[in-house]
Order: sequence, then structure tokens, then C-alpha cells
Amino acid sequence: MGTKDIYCIGSKLYFLPVKTRVPLKFGLETLTSVTCARVEMTVRNNNGETTKGWGETPLSVQWAWPSKLSYEERHETMKEFCGLLAEKWAKFTVKGHPMEIGYLFLKYQLPLILKTINQKRKEKEDMPLLAALICCSAFDIALHDAYGKLLNIPVYNTYNKEYMNNDLSYFISPAENSNVSFKGKYPEDFLVKTPVSELTAWHLVGGKDLLFENELNGNEPDDGYPILLRDWIKKDGLKCLKVKLRGNDLDWDYNRLIQVGEVANEYKVKWLTSDFNCTVKNPKYVVDILDKLLIEYPQIYSKILYVEQPFPYDIKKYKIDVHSVSARKPLFMDESAHDWSFVKIGRQLGWTGVALKTCKTQTGALLSLSWAKAHGMTLMVQDLTNPMLAQIPHVLLAANAGTIMGVETNAMQFYPEASKFESKVHPGIYRRSNGKINLQTISGSGFGYHLNEIKRKLPEPSAAFGIV
Repeated sequence: MGTKDIYCIGSKLYFLPVKTRVPLKFGLETLTSVTCARVEMTVRNNNGETTKGWGETPLSVQWAWPSKLSYEERHETMKEFCGLLAEKWAKFTVKGHPMEIGYLFLKYQLPLILKTINQKRKEKEDMPLLAALICCSAFDIALHDAYGKLLNIPVYNTYNKEYMNNDLSYFISPAENSNVSFKGKYPEDFLVKTPVSELTAWHLVGGKDLLFENELNGNEPDDGYPILLRDWIKKDGLKCLKVKLRGNDLDWDYNRLIQVGEVANEYKVKWLTSDFNCTVKNPKYVVDILDKLLIEYPQIYSKILYVEQPFPYDIKKYKIDVHSVSARKPLFMDESAHDWSFVKIGRQLGWTGVALKTCKTQTGALLSLSWAKAHGMTLMVQDLTNPMLAQIPHVLLAANAGTIMGVETNAMQFYPEASKFESKVHPGIYRRSNGKINLQTISGSGFGYHLNEIKRKLPEPSAAFGIV
């Protein structure tokens, strides 16, 4: 193995509760609070030097585990799973680059831990892989951060031959009958050469977000932040709106697109996207909406840059041919893009793009990015309503990936005060101005958190294992 290799020797887990200022509705569920899992990972190199890295992810229960089970049962199961991960990561002493360590943990350890907790649940509904990935992502992100910190360089400078022991062919394989090869290729080969310092910001229009004054009932929060969509557009100079739809009510979805589209036209918003959150079973549903919109509201239709994840996230179970949708608009995988192998299946079925998320691990995001770009698929980086530290790796991924248009960022809509300590150090990524966020304060080793400047007091750890 290489002289720059590291291995894990300890982990510490914290839970940070956050409440939304307004409800966030997507798909069939509504989010009013979230628990963020924050992880401190201790690593050592071959010279005996140690350092700590940090990672954080919102445990977005409703997104990761749509179910008729109670929220609290799913929430507590995911928190318990995080505790199991803390112990397993502390004992996972495989040496290598974080891409290699993360890959092996995801391939061999994560399925076993998921099997363990699902066996414990006995006859109850299994916790899905997507929920397990979310829990694991905070640990994986912390591992990548620690590596950069130990070398005293930005972690994005390490995804190449100088630091990695294996090229991409060790991790991923090309589509059959393609001329793609990953021999001698590294993630760096698929990242932009010069990361941007500004990104166009996408604003989320949730299913319960208010559009017009006649929808106000007097119970809205009076906290200085906008309530109506037009006020958000004016305040933040927004140019891109992501519209959450139901996927099981065609008339409501069609009318919602028209309503948001008309606001977009009035305030010169350039782009829209529609997100069905896995609730559609038949491509005809989406095709009918798009075709009707093209005929009746061509200006609104022209603003739709892409369509996001209409179909069930279990793409292995629901192998739906989606070419009829992607023939009309670019079609992006989100929930169903668990890792590069799922992206491979999606491409065969007609998906044309991938919405990357750091909540599926930094390791997994970079492998999916590399596979997708090598096969001509377009990229986007989507939000999990990331507050606090979770926002930083999220926007860095977008800055380095080369997306179709900027980055989705909406924590400032739903819990802006949650990031008040981080925003004092990085104001540009927690506030949108002129329709953009600014990444210039993110600098230095690892993910460039500047954690020593962030005066957030953490609660007592929920779990600690190994050398912490």
C-alpha cells in the first residue's frame, strides 16, 4: 500500500436536532423536523501521525425511508444504525486512501450491518439501503476530511494517481458494448479542472409552500424570512425553481407547474425542474403532463431544464422503460441512484442524468460521477436540505462536478437559524444573493470547514469508540 495511506482508529457520534420553520412536503410525506448525525473520525497514517475529520448528514427519514410505519420508529432505527456504524468504523482498520477504505466498507461492511439490524427487527419492515447509505455518509465524509487534514491539502486534490493506490477500474466497470475504459483513470479525470467559486442556487418549492397572498391564514412564522414564493425570488434574486409534485394527482401536478411557471414568468426566473419523488408508476403520467404543457403553456415548458426521479427508487424491482420521458426532457435519477451500478441500470432504461448527493457517501458520489460522465450522462447535485457542516461537502461536490446548472440549496428556506454559527464563518454558502451562493471562504485542508472558527457547542456524544 502507499506511503500516504491512513486507517481508522476511532469515531464519535453526535445527534443535532433541527426543526423546520415551515413544513416541507415531498411525495406522500411532510417533514417538520430532522436529526443531523455529526461524526468525528480519528485516523492514523503509517508514520503514527493522527488527526480528526468531520462529517455530517441530515437523517431525512421521509426521503430515505418512505413507509406507512410511524416516523418515530423509522427515526429511532436510523439513529440506532448510526450507533452500530460508529462501532464498526472505529474497528475497520483497512489501510488506504479514503476512496478505497470507503469502497470496501460500503461493499462488505454496510450490507452486513444492515442485515443485522433488519434481522433484529424480525417481522417488521426492513430498513432500506438508501437509509443505510445516509447514516453511513457522515462517517465516510469525515474519513475524507481527515485524510486531507492529515496531508494538509484540500481533499479534492487527492483523487488522483499521486494519492490513490488503485485506478477507477478497481471500483467500477463500464457498460457492456461501450468503448469506455477506466484503466489509468481516476476521479480527478472527471472533475472540472478549475472549481467554480460561485454557483447558481436552486430554490425548492415544496408541496405546502405558499405561492399567493390568498393562501395566507395568519399562522405563518413571523421571523423575518419570506413566506410567499415571489418574496423569496425578490429577496434572493432567484433564477431557478425546483417544484415538488405529488405524482399521484395529475391535475394538481399540472396546475402546480402552471402556477409556479406563471410566477417564474412574472419575475424572470429562467429555469424550472419538476420532482415527483418516486411516486409515479407509469411514464405516461409524466408524458401527459409534459405534452399538455408544451401545447398549452409552451413558455413554461421551455423553462423546464430537466425532470427528476418520477419513478420508484427501487430500480432493480421496478425496471421501467423511461425513454418516452427522456425523449422530451432530460431525466435525472435521484433516489434510485444508490451507487454507480444502479446508474448503469438506469442508463439502460433510458435515464439521461444523475442527481448526485453527498448523503449517499462522498465515495459513492465520486464513483457515480465518474461512471456517469464517462458514459455521457449529465450531472446535477441535489440537496437533502443540508444545514450546518453538511452544506460544505454538498456545495463542494457541485463546484467540482460540473453540473447542468448550479446546485440545489434550500436549508436557508426551511431552517435558516440552524446554521447561524457556521454562517458567521461562511456567509456566502448559507445565504443566496443574486441567485447564487459564494464558496470563497471554503479553503484549506480537508473540506475546508474552518471548524476552529465555528463556535458551535456540541451536545454530549451519543456514541464513542476506539481512540477518540
